[in-house]
Amino acid sequence: MNFAIVGCGFVADLYMNALVSHPELKLSGVWDRDPQRLAAFTAHHNVSAYASYQALLADTNVQLVANLTNPREHFAVSEAALLSGKHVYSEKPLATELDRAQQLVELAERKGLLITSAPCSVLSETAQTIWKLLDDGQIGTPRLVYAELDDGNVAAMDHASWISPSGAPWPARDEFEVGCTLEHAGYHLTWLTAFFGPVQRMTSFARVVQPDKGLPDLQPAADYATACLAFHNGVTARLTCSIYGSHDHRLRIFGDEGTIGIDRIWDYGAPVHLSKRHKWTHRVEKYPLFGTLTGLGPKKVPLVRKPAVSGIGLWGKNAMDFCRGIADLAHAIYTGTQPTMTARWALHITEVVLAMQSPDIYGDVRDIQHQFDPLKPEQWAR
Repeated sequence: MNFAIVGCGFVADLYMNALVSHPELKLSGVWDRDPQRLAAFTAHHNVSAYASYQALLADTNVQLVANLTNPREHFAVSEAALLSGKHVYSEKPLATELDRAQQLVELAERKGLLITSAPCSVLSETAQTIWKLLDDGQIGTPRLVYAELDDGNVAAMDHASWISPSGAPWPARDEFEVGCTLEHAGYHLTWLTAFFGPVQRMTSFARVVQPDKGLPDLQPAADYATACLAFHNGVTARLTCSIYGSHDHRLRIFGDEGTIGIDRIWDYGAPVHLSKRHKWTHRVEKYPLFGTLTGLGPKKVPLVRKPAVSGIGLWGKNAMDFCRGIADLAHAIYTGTQPTMTARWALHITEVVLAMQSPDIYGDVRDIQHQFDPLKPEQWAR
């Protein structure tokens, strides 16, 4: 399928790095509002540039637009694409205001188009393995989830040296002003809503714990947020995001008969560990060495298939296949079906993320308005 990229910043190189794994996707060209950035990107990747966004939208060969712009531009770019008859894959979130995200979904539905958003890691081998363990009843009834996405004190790191292969700097100001929750909470939320269905009610708290991040005239968004989520099926989850707490990307799902855990939510091939409950569970949890010596500790579970991507590096061998979601959407367009993450599901995730990031706007206790039909087993992955 022919698609085009809008936005040639830092994340776009990650998409280009993954594109080689998807021969079914044909990149017609790219556009960016910054001429220098556009020139550097097209020269590095040897791809064509459009003269303007209007020229891109006028290209009848392009069926799908990948919106990789800054989150604050997502609505305008996606709306224009939909109005021109293009399907849309958007970086997260759909929009930075809930009513605008709803407008995009309703516009797509009126025009018979598809729109969805990143992240697509719900299609990863690790996520599918966890889903299978849950579906097979390996931990009995799941009841509680702890999910972390802490990245360490990013403001104190040498982020000015973070440069993409095409020369785009990590957008520190945008990242700090948009907020780590809007950027990161979706990684856990897409998995949890896939496993357990929609969130019914949530309680959230967010705060700027480090106002000074070394940039002049910065208007920082919350750099710490936590939410307690009550799912319709009875599961309770606690999700935390920050760019101050020490690095922690764990997910743990606790059930009546055991626990499922991973250490790296961003790694498509992250090992999955299964712990069964038994009379020694308390001792194993308190003294990990006891569990290792007795063989009663967590067991590594074979993934559902050999991971197509796995690793810890940002460039070269990525831990995430950023194009897998675009390929899934392209498949849905070709077959006249829905993508794995439907527009209504993406809207649900957007509402939860916005409410977690901004409880002062959306309420620190909120009944989630936008719901979606949970996945059935046969819909889980392609």
